[in-house]
Amino acid sequence: MKLTKYILSLLSLVLLLSVVSFAQEREMTEEEWQAEMTRLGEKKTSLLNEIDALKSDIDNLNAQKSGLQSPDECIDELYALVGATREDVDNFRNAVNELDGKIRRKEGPKKDRQADLDALKMNKISALPEFFQKVHVQMQKALDAWVEKPDVISYKVVRGDHLWGIAKKKEHYGNAFAWPIIYKANRDQIKNPDLIYPDQVFKVPPLSEEEKSKYAKLRKNYKPAPVQ
Repeated sequence: MKLTKYILSLLSLVLLLSVVSFAQEREMTEEEWQAEMTRLGEKKTSLLNEIDALKSDIDNLNAQKSGLQSPDECIDELYALVGATREDVDNFRNAVNELDGKIRRKEGPKKDRQADLDALKMNKISALPEFFQKVHVQMQKALDAWVEKPDVISYKVVRGDHLWGIAKKKEHYGNAFAWPIIYKANRDQIKNPDLIYPDQVFKVPPLSEEEKSKYAKLRKNYKPAPVQ
């Protein structure tokens, strides 16, 4: 109410100053004065109508605001849709962050992390907007991109073994030309690659993609010496 009175007073002052300023520019006739007053009166009426319209808009917005739920009420209602409390959601959030960290650090085994993620996906809380994209899309993509390196194999040497034959075994490399990998991995035990002994236990590390390609090419290009 006070604001309206202030606006009306200010409006009247502006109109009065406009008339005085216009009259000071030149001497006005009575008809011109009356015409200017009529114009300014119409402008005042138009502005008052705009003020009334704005007040009506403000009243409508205040009415809508009073009927709205508080942010906390909206959140609780959203959680109720998936049968969860705030504590349930907090616990789920912690589980998501913990698993996300393990996946990023590649804390294997990978199959266990996939099982953990599948469990999170099965939880209805994962359908909430806060979690859906991360749990069902982003974390799964990170898992799919995780290439898990095979474990190092241990092999116990038996009589008649040689590095060439060990590397050739299907359960190892299936390629005899890759024997230097076993030799390098066990230099602490192998002084001469032509001399290995029963009961020695060798590490058989996995081949990298580059090594697989290298030794496959060696095997392909190998031509045995002609028999004399």
